[in-house]
Amino acid sequence: MTTDSRPRLSPALIINIWVLRFTRNWLRIVLTILGVFTILPILAPVLMRAGATEPAQVIYTLYGPFCHQFAFRSAYLFGEQGFYPRAISDSPLTPYEVYISAEDSGFDAALNQAIEFHFSGTVDQAEAAIAGFDPYVFSPLLQFASRYFFGNEQMGYKMAICARDIGTYSALFGGGLLFAIPFVRRRVRPVPILLYLFLGLGPIGLDGTSQLLSYPPFELWPPRETEPAFRVVTGALCGFMNAWLGFPYLNLSIRDTRERLEVKLARAGIKV
Repeated sequence: MTTDSRPRLSPALIINIWVLRFTRNWLRIVLTILGVFTILPILAPVLMRAGATEPAQVIYTLYGPFCHQFAFRSAYLFGEQGFYPRAISDSPLTPYEVYISAEDSGFDAALNQAIEFHFSGTVDQAEAAIAGFDPYVFSPLLQFASRYFFGNEQMGYKMAICARDIGTYSALFGGGLLFAIPFVRRRVRPVPILLYLFLGLGPIGLDGTSQLLSYPPFELWPPRETEPAFRVVTGALCGFMNAWLGFPYLNLSIRDTRERLEVKLARAGIKV
């Protein structure tokens, strides 16, 4: 009969070992999570196109807390256009209102769903709200219905987060992949704060705030909608600047933690 001669490790040492392993692999772990989070919204319209509507709707539901998911601010796959902005955006693209006004657009189902979940009046009032609905007039009903509208064969199918968020998370992930290159990681330093504020937060903050304040309950000026390309660009700037700021700082902090844990465990005679 043999006995295990290895020393029994205390809970604190076990935690230290696991933390050390994380610090040695943190970038792979973070990029894997971020990559999945970025790719899943793009997978949703692919599943819709393939007829796998239930898995697609699970993705839409999962990302609901992270984004407004308005169809007129989303990017689409497999349709006539990549974006369907509202008419007031003055985009050269055919407006969103034109497509959802078509009888076979499927938008009626989204309207009924919006009424079901967000309308507290009587049945007659609900029917009157649908009858009086004007897609060219911004309203809470348009907002909620556009959240539940996923697209159709003509328009294609929207991604599970808006165009700006797609730009943000894609650039954040891309910046992380760039940082993962050893040559880059050894040389890059966190972005200067003033540059981060000017390029990372300035464009997206000005655009988003000015748009928000143009709608109820504020209505400080006529409603405005940004062109889709500008949404993607401002989101991408924000995402890339966050990557440039965050990854170097995380790397410095985690490297310090890793070095302290390696010394601590070495003193305890533990090799990891």
